Amino acid sequence: MAPDPRRWRALALVCVAFFMVILDVAIVNVALPSIQKDLNLSRDTLQWIVTAYSLAFGGFLLLGGRAADLLGRRRVFMFGMVLFTAGSLACGISNSGTALIIFRALQGLGGAIVSPATLAIISDAFRHDIAERNKAFGIWGGVAGSGAAAGVLLGGVLVEYLGWSWIFFVNVPVGIAIFALAPTLISEGKVEGADRRVDALAAILITTGLVAFVYAMSKAPSDGWLSLQTLGLTAVAIVLVTAFFWKEARTDAPLVPLYLFRIRPVFVANAVGVLLGATIFGGFFLLTLYMQNILGYSPLEAGFAFLATAGMTIPGAAIAQAVVTRAGVKPVMATGTAFLAFAYLWYTQLPVDGHYWTNLFVPFVISGFGLAFIFIPMSLAALSRVEDRIAGVASGLLNTSQQLGGALGVAVISSISNERASRLADGGSISVADITGGYRWGFAVAAIFALGAVGVAWFVLRRDDVPPAAIQSHGPAE
Repeated sequence: MAPDPRRWRALALVCVAFFMVILDVAIVNVALPSIQKDLNLSRDTLQWIVTAYSLAFGGFLLLGGRAADLLGRRRVFMFGMVLFTAGSLACGISNSGTALIIFRALQGLGGAIVSPATLAIISDAFRHDIAERNKAFGIWGGVAGSGAAAGVLLGGVLVEYLGWSWIFFVNVPVGIAIFALAPTLISEGKVEGADRRVDALAAILITTGLVAFVYAMSKAPSDGWLSLQTLGLTAVAIVLVTAFFWKEARTDAPLVPLYLFRIRPVFVANAVGVLLGATIFGGFFLLTLYMQNILGYSPLEAGFAFLATAGMTIPGAAIAQAVVTRAGVKPVMATGTAFLAFAYLWYTQLPVDGHYWTNLFVPFVISGFGLAFIFIPMSLAALSRVEDRIAGVASGLLNTSQQLGGALGVAVISSISNERASRLADGGSISVADITGGYRWGFAVAAIFALGAVGVAWFVLRRDDVPPAAIQSHGPAE
């Protein structure tokens, strides 16, 4: 069968869609102080604008990937674009924190459907030529990296000159154009002869359980770690997550084959993914607030400041890719997590009167290199001992781990930061110094997450878990 003549145009279309989804993870961070002020949100409520998206995105990502394979990739892709675009429009016109949080969750659900469908569409369109397929995956991976970098800068520009609503409105015309072009550029594509059951209940169980747990953790610093609410919600979360695993073990069409967790490099990659997501999402959340609320940066200045981290991931990735083929996955991953831990320990010393070049630039650069040194070996570990037929599931599982870790990290780090600021105020009005002190506590928690990732990478993963042949045959984009 001849290659699809539309494949490169289809690649361009789905990469634009994926870029939007990745962009929306980063673009909101810079707008948080403006949203808080405009909608009069409490510091506790603000975190859920980030967390709602991450929970919905991570909780339904595996369901979205299975639906794309079984129900038709183009159909599922277009449905996800409708949800994402409608959620973006609704977010832009929201006039309350509650409405914005709900529609952010709708955006996340749309992203969870679009994201795995894009990879499945690329895989199907380029199935006739391995070299072209690898090149297409490389482009797709590059889009993922550039989306995060562009998000912080574009978010700053839009908030500075048009207002925070435009970080959502910008998705609407692009989403409509993608929906209109999809039928002419993308083939339907579905796995023939496969079991057509889609276990939506499993996705609902795991997502609901994680929401209960994240909410319990977000309230625990103020309500008490042993309070009835914390213990009760944690118990509900345990029951729901246990029900998810019980159901997955007894179905012929699971969202994720549970034996994947018995493969040590896969387990390590996902454990590091959870801790990495918690560190980065929670840390970026606090850094945005510190730069704008404490140092007085404008949204545009904060966006440019973050480029020191985003920009370092590109040269860092080139170095990491060269080193990992010689030294192996374990030392590179351990080095990257150590870089990240060092950066967040540095942030625990941020002062009220801090300066960019003195207090932020060096840890921004170090964390950028650290991320590159983590992502490449983490991707290799997640896929190295997995059969090709479930490589997509393993990749989706890794993305899910990072998103759910991010949701937990934002909730815990933000809540501890707010609780410590209130304690430092000792019943009086909260000062800038109190808020900064709270941020330092939050960064300390982020550093603990990063140090946990160092421990998992160094003590759990073995040097021979990812053989050299696997490193040569898998690329970071896959």
